[in-house]
Amino acid sequence: MVIRTRPWHGIMVATTLPFRDDLCIDHDAYAAQVARLLAAGCDGVVPNGSLGEYQTLTDDERAQVVRTAVAAAGAGDRVMPGVSAYDSASACRWAEQAAEAGAGSVLLLPPNAFRADPAAVRAHFAEVAAVGLPVVAYNNPFDTKVDLTPGLLADLHADGSIVAVKEFSGDVRRAYEIAEVAPELDLLIGADDVLLELALAGAVGWIAGYPNALPEACGSLYRAAVARDLDTALPLYRALHPLLRWDSKPEFVQAIKLSMDLAGHRGGPTRPPRFPLPAGQSAQLRAATEKLLADGHH
Repeated sequence: MVIRTRPWHGIMVATTLPFRDDLCIDHDAYAAQVARLLAAGCDGVVPNGSLGEYQTLTDDERAQVVRTAVAAAGAGDRVMPGVSAYDSASACRWAEQAAEAGAGSVLLLPPNAFRADPAAVRAHFAEVAAVGLPVVAYNNPFDTKVDLTPGLLADLHADGSIVAVKEFSGDVRRAYEIAEVAPELDLLIGADDVLLELALAGAVGWIAGYPNALPEACGSLYRAAVARDLDTALPLYRALHPLLRWDSKPEFVQAIKLSMDLAGHRGGPTRPPRFPLPAGQSAQLRAATEKLLADGHH
């Protein structure tokens, strides 16, 4: 049994956001989605991440999404809003809004309006941490062009600015270096398709994408992986990997929403500039999802 001792531990689902046909947010559907994920055994949700299309939301929409998530979760420690922004002042404002809504922690990218140097990164995280909520750093060097290297993460942790890192670099070797240079910093799985490798390396949580569509199967995989039950984890990982690897592709939002639709959950459309998957990708994803569903994975 996995014991969750911190708000950022366990399976924290980076939630998709349901839109109506007119692309307005369906808050009732989102509340139901949060409740469904928790009922299926997930530990919490991460609203306003990139999977939640936060870049397309107005300020009012973004704030209401957090309030909806906290109300639906019934406990603020189960909600970790994304508070990333181009400038530190805006990121601080979103962290303050998360605190006011009752959230238990926040997820923060480094500055990404430019290729920030380590001093700027440390100042940015320090400002947001001063709001008072625990900050989980999000290392995504592909999209931000700023790499939170193990050494820089160690500095951020020593500064008191972060409690954990969502590691999305795809380089599983970093898990061991992070543990060496910042042994008290919690490692969170940041990409679905390296779940097993990072779980075996000591991760204590998973900021997850595909549980939106297959929460029970993904939950079984995570729990077996962190328990080092390879007899259970490895065949399940192999079965799920054709879908899990979509989490690391540029089309991950459309892909996960389509899998949700196929699984009988509300995925729905994405806001422009994201458009539906091209026919070839859609067919590939449909085949992989339908096979898993037919094999009893939900």
